[in-house]
Amino acid sequence: MPSGPKSIEDRINDVTSAWGSLASAKTFGGMTLDQFKTKVKPSTDARKALKDLDSQFTAAQNARDDADVETNKSIALVVNAVKGDPDHGEDSALYEAMGYVRKSERNSGLSRGKKPAPALA
Repeated sequence: MPSGPKSIEDRINDVTSAWGSLASAKTFGGMTLDQFKTKVKPSTDARKALKDLDSQFTAAQNARDDADVETNKSIALVVNAVKGDPDHGEDSALYEAMGYVRKSERNSGLSRGKKPAPALA
């Protein structure tokens, strides 16, 4: 029988639901239904805490992604200002230190493939 976290949660819910609707006044395993609920409360509380943390994590990721849109705009503004600055420009050490390739170090982009050697007959 599987005993993963979801399976245990389902079993807790099944047992409490059935016990509560069919034999709520009965004692099983030396426990009343309320005592059983108290006994399994750490499991249910931990699951609730994990769900809350998961929601907080997702919200934090969304906030980060939203903030990154504005951050990228600011980065582009600064880099473009460095490129246009007469004391620095696209060929400066500052531009390179910001993670870009200096204009003088760029390849032309032109590549000519080698012709295949003629086949010997």
